[in-house]
Amino acid sequence: MSGAEQARGGGASGQEQRAGGLLEARGLVKTFGRRPAVRDVSFAVGAGETLAIVGESGSGKSTTARMLVGLLRPDRGQVLLDGDDLARLRGRALRARRKDLQMVFQDPLGSLNPATRVGASIAEPLLLHTGLDAAARRDRVAELLRQVGLRPEHADRLPRAFSGGQRQRIAIARAIACGPRVLICDEPVSALDVSTQAQILDLLAGLREATGFGCVFISHDLAVVRLVADRIGVMRGGELVELGPAEQIYTDPRHKYTRELVAAVPSLTARRGSHERS
Repeated sequence: MSGAEQARGGGASGQEQRAGGLLEARGLVKTFGRRPAVRDVSFAVGAGETLAIVGESGSGKSTTARMLVGLLRPDRGQVLLDGDDLARLRGRALRARRKDLQMVFQDPLGSLNPATRVGASIAEPLLLHTGLDAAARRDRVAELLRQVGLRPEHADRLPRAFSGGQRQRIAIARAIACGPRVLICDEPVSALDVSTQAQILDLLAGLREATGFGCVFISHDLAVVRLVADRIGVMRGGELVELGPAEQIYTDPRHKYTRELVAAVPSLTARRGSHERS
């Protein structure tokens, strides 16, 4: 049975798969050597929606994320944005689409040039994808820093001057600089402590509500995605074994592996309370 068929068997109806969504993955396959990493994965995400993809290390979720943004080319399958097959676009059309599909990585320090002041890093996509002059770019950088909870004067500092949570805020500011249609977040809070995780999750939720972007949120932690997800897809061994509304995944999981993941989820209230008391 294919991953898509298993997902449907796990309780994802045609409506839940959102055919014709803003961003669609259709039958994605990726193999490294003889090892299949992603096997026939299909899903869609709509504007203003967060689809979480969860699974253990090696399940294929991050490989899927990298195919969505074009960092990896699928062996088979398609990634469509507003119905456009991204693999078929070239030149100006491809550049225009790249600004519509941005990614936030697990390690913000690794995604920022340590020798470049953060204002210049945030401004780089504005330079590439907009016609803003230098003064307008400075104003936009200041606005973005305020949007993510930092101050405009932080633009003149290097990444090493910031905490991990602040660096992730900077990476988010860079990702949303050109107003993307879809944001792909690959384990964006897994390296942060619990209280900082909650702050970054709240920030992402607020930005999504304010701007209406769709979001694919990759995580190994069902307790984390419960705070942000409208729907959840569960990956195991490169396959999407279940896909459905978040509440159904938590209260009535259909696949055995999903039930095991849900049973292992600690109480979020307990986690936060423990951190606050420490």
